[in-house]
Amino acid sequence: MSVTVRLPTIMRSHAGGQSEVKAEGATIGEVVNDLVRQFPGTATHLKAPDGGVHKFVNVYLNDEDVRYLQKLDTPVKEGDQVSILPAVAGG
Repeated sequence: MSVTVRLPTIMRSHAGGQSEVKAEGATIGEVVNDLVRQFPGTATHLKAPDGGVHKFVNVYLNDEDVRYLQKLDTPVKEGDQVSILPAVAGG
């Protein structure tokens, strides 16, 4: 399945400056892996050493946080929108 992935500013330079890209997969995890395959430079901002997503990166499927769904096993369907947002801290 093809989904649209919205990239944060910090990752856009690794995707030719694009704010949105297409990625393939049946789950969020597969979409993330396809994104890294297409744009290897995104891996340092996205992937943790254990293969998951960094804990300071939030992933949303159609505005729902995947941590409250099935995490990386959350299924996606054609036309879904995945948004990747770095966590913001400070005060």
